[in-house]
Amino acid sequence: MVYIHHSDSGLLNTTDMDNVQKHNDDIAYFIAFCLETYKNANGMNGAEVSELFSMTGLTEFLAENFESIHTQSPQWIIEEINEYLSSKQKKS
Repeated sequence: MVYIHHSDSGLLNTTDMDNVQKHNDDIAYFIAFCLETYKNANGMNGAEVSELFSMTGLTEFLAENFESIHTQSPQWIIEEINEYLSSKQKKS
């Protein structure tokens, strides 16, 4: 999944493309951090957590809310993930 921000002209110069790539990398690292943190907190393996994140839309949620979530503590992020998963279970 790629999250690209386009300029008003619709074209990205090299600096903009570098910035977009760095931002996308930051999001990918953050999601990996969340996956690893959740895995360790819940005694799960990486495949289980990866499937859970994928099947529930959690990966997209974390990517879309990166700016507001990534500065929070690991404990807060785990609580946010648990709340998200709980809300998904109530809907199904």
